[in-house]
Amino acid sequence: MIKNKNVVKALVLAAGFWGMQSATHAVDSASLEIGSGNKTQLARVGLQWKWDSKWWQSNGTHIGGHWDLTLSQWRADRFHNIPGNSQNLIDIGFTPVFRLQNDNLKGWYLEGGIGAHYLSKVYDNNDRQFSTKFQFGDHLGVGYVFLNNLDVGLKIQHFSNGSFKQPNDGTNFAVLRASYAF
Repeated sequence: MIKNKNVVKALVLAAGFWGMQSATHAVDSASLEIGSGNKTQLARVGLQWKWDSKWWQSNGTHIGGHWDLTLSQWRADRFHNIPGNSQNLIDIGFTPVFRLQNDNLKGWYLEGGIGAHYLSKVYDNNDRQFSTKFQFGDHLGVGYVFLNNLDVGLKIQHFSNGSFKQPNDGTNFAVLRASYAF
């Protein structure tokens, strides 16, 4: 039995988004991510919905993007700055992601996004403290989409509450991402 009510809520929310899709709003891809930073590891699953828009189209490239709905597990190894003391968090995130990409959506791309995240607990690890469960997550990344629609990327992601409440130490992750477009 799942004891953490936030995990149950996150799974119900994700199932609801999955069930709400129609032919015009079907999920376009799914992703798996792993990351590390500030003595914290994360594992993340996500669903993406592509935008039909192509901005600044020129020389076979354009800026496009997708919506990214994610569910993550964070495992911190230095809770309250005590070595070996762990903290586990669930993170639900929703991010618009912009990509500079080829018109055929294959090959190299650059991406960036800023989204909203809700953590199951207030993060306090390795002398980095958040004051709220709500955080902004922004990232910059690079990746490559193969001809078979496998998308592999690397991004640097930062979490903070935008200084609307202190402490706001923020934390950074290096994240490896793999996704597959349907």
